[in-house]
Amino acid sequence: MLNKIKASAVIFFFILINSSVLPQEVNIIPFLKQIENGEREESENRLAQLIKESPNDPSVKFLKAVLTENGADAVNLYREIIQKHPGSKYADASVYRLYSYYYALGSYNTAKSYLSKLKKDYPNSPYIKIADKSIPSIDEEIKIDNEPQKIEEPKEEIVKQYKYTIQAGAFSNGSNAEALKINFENSGYEVQVKNKIVGGTEFHVVYVGKFTSDDEAKEFLVNINSKYNLDGRVILLSELNK
Repeated sequence: MLNKIKASAVIFFFILINSSVLPQEVNIIPFLKQIENGEREESENRLAQLIKESPNDPSVKFLKAVLTENGADAVNLYREIIQKHPGSKYADASVYRLYSYYYALGSYNTAKSYLSKLKKDYPNSPYIKIADKSIPSIDEEIKIDNEPQKIEEPKEEIVKQYKYTIQAGAFSNGSNAEALKINFENSGYEVQVKNKIVGGTEFHVVYVGKFTSDDEAKEFLVNINSKYNLDGRVILLSELNK
């Protein structure tokens, strides 16, 4: 927990020291500080007014993304910032948060692409040092996934037939992850939530179902993406322990 607090403080400090750039952007530093201190309510209350006053301001969009509890929705906002406002003082922070999100989900190739973008487009960004993790290569991921699993339960042949699950979503707010978990449980699905801390941010990742084939998992994925408005993906069960 102490490491999480320290990492979060470092991220906020980086935002603070960059706040002198592009002064025409709305100053959201006070709101970010409130969020850092666990005081989200006032920032959430002010956000609607800020959006009304400055709907196209990248700083306001960044604040909205930080306050957005659905990971997929926040991702869309961060992408919009780096695509439409690459010169914003929060552009590198947005790239870093995209990196963190996909790293937490285990989408290492996507995370690696955002890390490369961070280094290429923002070579002086202080986020590079805290983002430069050892991401498994494709070959390493395949090797890990193909390693035989040690299963001690009886009826081993039945347990081994399940190879896939669905990563339904990642949430910065644990209550949202729990709500989705309950929805799945009420529908009779097997579900679990695992927590991952990336760059000082804790993500609550929801996994649902177990499947014997990739096709079976993909068919289920289409259904839940539509039903619950998700952006899930099929993963190997072996990835859950990474």
